[in-house]
Amino acid sequence: MISRIMLRGATAAIAIALTTAPAYAGSSESLLKRLHEKGILTDEEYQALLAEEAKEAVATPAPAQAAVPASFDPDKMVKMTDSGIGLQVGPATIRFSGSVNGFYVHDDPQTPGANTDVAGGIVNVADTGSSAIRNGLLPGFLVVNVSTQQAGWDVGATFGMYPGINSNSWVGLGANSPGQPKGLTTAGIDFRQTFMTFGRKGVGTFKIGRDIGLFGSDAILNDITLLSSGPTGGNVAPSNTTLGRIGSGYIYTDFQPQITYTTPSFGGVQASVGVFQPLTSLTLGVTETQKAPGFQGKITYDGSFGGVTTHLWTSAISQKHDMVTGDSYTGKGIDAGAKLSVGPLTAVGYWYTASGLGTTALGLLDADSSGNTRDSDGFYLQAMATFGKISVGGSYGESRLDFANDADAVAIPNLVDTNSSWVGQVRYGLTPWVTLIGEYIRTKSEAHDDNKAESDAIALGGIMFF
Repeated sequence: MISRIMLRGATAAIAIALTTAPAYAGSSESLLKRLHEKGILTDEEYQALLAEEAKEAVATPAPAQAAVPASFDPDKMVKMTDSGIGLQVGPATIRFSGSVNGFYVHDDPQTPGANTDVAGGIVNVADTGSSAIRNGLLPGFLVVNVSTQQAGWDVGATFGMYPGINSNSWVGLGANSPGQPKGLTTAGIDFRQTFMTFGRKGVGTFKIGRDIGLFGSDAILNDITLLSSGPTGGNVAPSNTTLGRIGSGYIYTDFQPQITYTTPSFGGVQASVGVFQPLTSLTLGVTETQKAPGFQGKITYDGSFGGVTTHLWTSAISQKHDMVTGDSYTGKGIDAGAKLSVGPLTAVGYWYTASGLGTTALGLLDADSSGNTRDSDGFYLQAMATFGKISVGGSYGESRLDFANDADAVAIPNLVDTNSSWVGQVRYGLTPWVTLIGEYIRTKSEAHDDNKAESDAIALGGIMFF
């Protein structure tokens, strides 16, 4: 009798536990079945408890949806952007883009001799070849863009950080100074972009800050060596980048402080114009007062004709140099280019002419010590064919520089006349982000006095964009 009472008490406790415990699918019925099989529950008790369990399950309401607080503000939500890498934080969109690259570059330079010295030449001259693991024409980069719409205006801010993989010396050119391949040294971060934009449909866009220039920008952005190496520049102690086709096809546009305005697109035609920080000569060695800013402009056209996709452009630059000596000169230039794509083939043609701009970089060898300007011009031609994941391309380009006058020819007879280079390239698209690249480069520098130097290089590596 006592054991029977205890058993009934245990059964009641089990029933209470089953009806108050959290519900897990099938757990209560399974437990009741085990208790019944062990003889703890009689047939009547087992059936009664099963019926009670079924009744409880029907009576249990579905979980209620959480109530939305009255203070909930969807503008304060954080969510993914619809495309790319980024997030929506309330009213603002934050996007990230970047690149990493590295190449094994072997340079076989010109052996020094009595007639190999070229002032302004881009060919390396040394007794032995050199090997380096280095960036190509692009360093790595991480670009952060924040954009939103306020009071009917599209507003944005961009920060672009461009680190190299090699250590530098911090001598002369800051983060882009000559390399320093030693232990306990560090790479530099070239903070190329810091600018704001604001614009609206039908009005256009204004930009204030530091960004790529207008003159010559499409030349480098459409150059196949942008993703690879091209002529190496210094290779024994690599800096942040190689030369690419800079100096053997175009003058480097550079990243410059500016205030620019870009129109809306009208039937594929778009124009930009801006005032720029005036740049002092890299060669003159004379203090400049910089009374006036620099000016640059660009017009582009994008369209399609009979299956041929077309990108056309022309740009111009002008800047007056005022020296404390009282002398002055104006650097100016104009360029034009075309990119045509049809089927697997893409071709680019580019040309520029300038006076007082110099060669390779803006202001390099631009004038003599009295401010007499040197004329320059150049071009490049390239083509690339893509078949599936494989692309094969090549290009040739040259940059030329003239004497300012007869006295200039006497003062510096070995001034560079022509820098030129041939580039052959093969690409393999390993993934949508990663491209593997092999390249051969033949570079030549010739002076006005017939001095010359030639070099060969190979580059093998890869670049990733996200």
